[in-house]
Amino acid sequence: MWQTCDILNWDMMKWTTSDPKVNLPKMGLDFVITEARKYGLRLILSFVNNYKDFGGRSQYVNWARSSGVQISSDDDFYTNPIVKGYYKNHVERVITRINTINRIAYRDDTTIMAWELMNEPRCQADYSGRTMNNWVQEMASFVKSLDQRHLLEIGMEGFYGDTLVERKQINPGYQVGTDFISNNLVREIDFATIHAYPDQWMPGQNEDSQMAFMQRWMSSHYQDSRTILKKPLVIAEFGKSNKDPNYNINKRDSYIQAVYRNIYMEARNGGTVCGGLVWQVMADRMSSYCDGYEIVLSQSPSTDNIISQQSHAMTTLSHSLRIGPQNVPISRGVEFDHVDQGHHAWVKGHDRRNHHHHRHAHHAHNRKAMH
Repeated sequence: MWQTCDILNWDMMKWTTSDPKVNLPKMGLDFVITEARKYGLRLILSFVNNYKDFGGRSQYVNWARSSGVQISSDDDFYTNPIVKGYYKNHVERVITRINTINRIAYRDDTTIMAWELMNEPRCQADYSGRTMNNWVQEMASFVKSLDQRHLLEIGMEGFYGDTLVERKQINPGYQVGTDFISNNLVREIDFATIHAYPDQWMPGQNEDSQMAFMQRWMSSHYQDSRTILKKPLVIAEFGKSNKDPNYNINKRDSYIQAVYRNIYMEARNGGTVCGGLVWQVMADRMSSYCDGYEIVLSQSPSTDNIISQQSHAMTTLSHSLRIGPQNVPISRGVEFDHVDQGHHAWVKGHDRRNHHHHRHAHHAHNRKAMH
């Protein structure tokens, strides 16, 4: 869920609290968190977007440039001390905020399952992942200095960098400046994430090739999270766009089922995978926010059924694993909940309509359920 105010005004960075334009978006977030608590949802809140929707990291760079700071590119977000200070100011405002409705500080609210440093961070200035690693270390330490109660993850897509050269062949033909291994080995990072969008990353390849890539992608990250990171792994975004050539709902359902099946079997066999977040479940009458990946359950009964079966299967698996491995059933789909009996939602908002970088609709109302 986005809680950024980047596009509103500069006062946000000056720590003013009297400006209603600054407080209004946070009051909206207060309401969403309170409602999530009422319905037993758990939230992952992302501090900033890599892309320009809602301001994104480029907004922080532009603020610095407007103040006379020498800026060479948007990637200065990761290295310039002034820009990093802006980001830290925002993070501290969010974490220490007192909800105006339920009067619970965000850092004390158990409705929030985890913080995310950035949605899909990328750095063109350094494809090795080292620049990103320095930033993750600094910001993760800062977050934990403010809040040690909540989990923390980076928001990564899963691209490999220079730590394990042989792993770079798993990437879909390019790097993005992150390193799945070294970035997630930062001690303050509690769990790793990957995204899976072969239709966007490999648009010229056929369905079979894209499905084969997805299998390799997930298998590699399962293995690394278990043997190297020794941390839980969440498939934090996956889906199939209705804008793809020759798209039909059966292809989307088959892809979702394949991802779910992998998640379930890995969890059943003792792996570190914790679940998956399909992108993106939306309510009716939200067509202005559609980005091609939207799933309106009332309009997609087959997909609704797959997600429902997945949820029940993973809930059953979770209970069975608590009792003992001999009671674990074999199933096709999943919801795996390590936190509690509640559901999980991840509301995010960015737009990937331009090239493969901008997939998500720019809003703060869409939902992902952890399955």
